[in-house]
Amino acid sequence: MAVLAYSLGKREINHYFTIKNAKLISLVAVIVLLVFHTAQRYYGGGDTCEWLLSSGRYLGENVWQPHGCMMHKYKSTEAKTCLAEKRVAFLGDSRIRQLFYSFIKIIDPEQREEGSKHENIPFEDDSSSVNVDFLWYPEANNSMKDRLVSWTQELSAKPDVVVLGAATWSIKLHSGSSETLQQYKVNLTSMSAPLERLAEDGEVYWVLQDPVHEAVLSESRRMITNQQLQLYNEVAADVLNSSKRNARARVKLLAASRQAAMETISQSADGLHLPESTRNVGAMVLMNAVCNKLLRPIDGSCCQTLPVPNLLQKLSACVFLGSALVFLVLHALGHNHHRRHVPTDVESLEERKPAMAAAPLGPKAPFQALCRMGIIMAYFYLCDRADVFMKEQKFYTHATFFIPLVYIVVLGFFFNEHSKETKLLNREQTDEWKGWMQLVILIYHISGASAFIPVYMHVRVLVAAYLFQTGYGHFSFFWLKGDFGLYRVCQVLFRLNFLVLVLCVVMDRPYQFYYFVPLVTFWFVIIYATLALWPQILQKKANSSGFWHFGVLAKLLGLLLFICFFAYSQGFFESIFSAWPVSKLFELNGSIHEWWFRWKLDRFAVIHGMLFAFIYLVLQKCQVLTESKGENLFSAKISNLLLFLSIVSFMTYSVWASSCKNKTECNEMHPYISVVQILAFILIRNIPGYARSVYSSFFAWFGKISLELFICQYHIWLAADTKGILVLIPGHPSLNILVSTFIFVCVAHEISLITNDLAQVVIPKDNAALLKRLAAMGVCSLAVLLLTRDNHQPTTTPDA
Repeated sequence: MAVLAYSLGKREINHYFTIKNAKLISLVAVIVLLVFHTAQRYYGGGDTCEWLLSSGRYLGENVWQPHGCMMHKYKSTEAKTCLAEKRVAFLGDSRIRQLFYSFIKIIDPEQREEGSKHENIPFEDDSSSVNVDFLWYPEANNSMKDRLVSWTQELSAKPDVVVLGAATWSIKLHSGSSETLQQYKVNLTSMSAPLERLAEDGEVYWVLQDPVHEAVLSESRRMITNQQLQLYNEVAADVLNSSKRNARARVKLLAASRQAAMETISQSADGLHLPESTRNVGAMVLMNAVCNKLLRPIDGSCCQTLPVPNLLQKLSACVFLGSALVFLVLHALGHNHHRRHVPTDVESLEERKPAMAAAPLGPKAPFQALCRMGIIMAYFYLCDRADVFMKEQKFYTHATFFIPLVYIVVLGFFFNEHSKETKLLNREQTDEWKGWMQLVILIYHISGASAFIPVYMHVRVLVAAYLFQTGYGHFSFFWLKGDFGLYRVCQVLFRLNFLVLVLCVVMDRPYQFYYFVPLVTFWFVIIYATLALWPQILQKKANSSGFWHFGVLAKLLGLLLFICFFAYSQGFFESIFSAWPVSKLFELNGSIHEWWFRWKLDRFAVIHGMLFAFIYLVLQKCQVLTESKGENLFSAKISNLLLFLSIVSFMTYSVWASSCKNKTECNEMHPYISVVQILAFILIRNIPGYARSVYSSFFAWFGKISLELFICQYHIWLAADTKGILVLIPGHPSLNILVSTFIFVCVAHEISLITNDLAQVVIPKDNAALLKRLAAMGVCSLAVLLLTRDNHQPTTTPDA
């Protein structure tokens, strides 16, 4: 009864909640969120610069997260580049002096706090001609005003950036009297005019007063209370915000360090001066406020202006808009005949046979597909290239990785069904394998788990397993079917690369940025070349003579030698892939280092998959294996032995991964030992007959769109090219993840259908027509390469 109730309930849910309805809900959610965020920006006031300077929270002890945007962690070379030939001036008391030291330590990490306490302190970096001065002005009085006025009159001495603030000395010297507070307001009012004049050609930041830890203040500082500091901050905010005649010349209030100090001031040694980690937050906030608009780091979304679309982005927008117009015209003319082809698997290109023959695609189908793709690409652009939705940085904790991992494991086991076939690595099982691996990789990316080496190494095995499946799937197809035709090759290449090539144009990113697709594409070409070159050895030919099996092994040995030659000849490897126009496919920021790293890391995974497929298919043909339902793959003794060895291999690998000292050391061993872990999983999953007879439909569903999930995560689930997290619902992290994930999965599924639709149209089965289209695409590609030959867009590498 329970099973019947579960089956009926599941059928009822599936009747109302279909993937079509889910996509409709996600579209409505996107529109609502877009309107909400646009209205909030327009009517709510504030921009990412104000968010950076005014508010945020701690993600960990020393990791500061500004509200709604990402703060880049500047290195010395970046700071010197940004501040080259500029003058920065800090005016104020000992707290400003602390901020000054934290700021110059970003420029020169070796700098020490050696200056006199109540005197001016100069700093100069000769290599970049950066001048940063601290000027001792403990009170906001006429002396400070005179200095500001002198800068407005002496243009040669005027700083590019001014950072100032003071209040504690005024409270201390006058015992917190109300008259002193009024005088402070008068002084600030008189200083506001020269401050605004300085802000016309530079940047001026007034630092609001940080709290104190009253319990540990010395007797001479007891009058400096948080209540007094709050009054002085209110005066400063009121005076400096009152004049907004020229928004560009506005004095900016730095309040983020004050908010950070509220959580850490209890760690202060004297109750007045901030801990070093909190001072560093203030300095990094300043560096982001000054430099982000100049250097435009991808993971520094605070204080960045929107990039102007380039020529290719504008042309792509025209193509999508033109397709939408053609689609509307055809629809108005009554061309409504359209069907969607059955989705195919990229690795095998095998279709599930429909119940009845379907009609061919209508003339408006490709334009409808491009129209849908245009809408999706607009969403991609809004998420990761426009200043509409918020972004936040990642912060790894064990809980953020392992708790979602437990959730998906439970869901995966809950949705289990009987397999239609019980062969080793059958279609449903490989879909399941791809699905759970992709979900683990997604959790790994959004949680920032690459910082934890044991998790990093296990995920490296998952990437190797994808390549292993590539070798296994394509070798099996060619060995069994012998289809080396141009149509087959173009179909695979189109399905692998369509989404990435569109994203390269729309998101202005190089092809190598989406490293997994170039990797899989490269290895497909190598597999094809290895098996298609003379002599072509198929299973039918090998069955007629066992000699041909040695021919296949000889080809695999030749491929292994090819891999080893490239792996141990880095100079030759670089010379091959650095040549134009091949370099346009494999370079990142003018270098092929990233491609070399990715290729070398899993260089043996594909040949391992090919060899495994060959051995398995030979054993299957020789009827050595028992693949009937419910029966073990081998005899009882052999099955138990292999299961024992597989479990030991799993445990041994985990122990080794946990003992690795650093990623470099682990990565050196990874190409040689990852196959052991992969084979161990295959044997554990397939030797027991009951394990082969069931599969997780939950994981298998995700496995069918694993490629789209992997690529789409870059921009519409993560953010800043995987460096951050997209925030659709601010202030509610769990709800935000649920909503953004729902939309992300719906988009990935829709793209898989669009790719399938366009593949049927773009890649005709007739070879003559196909050759003409390939020639036309070649000319277009050459034109694009020539247009972008000198366009080098700095790009950060995605998370490993």
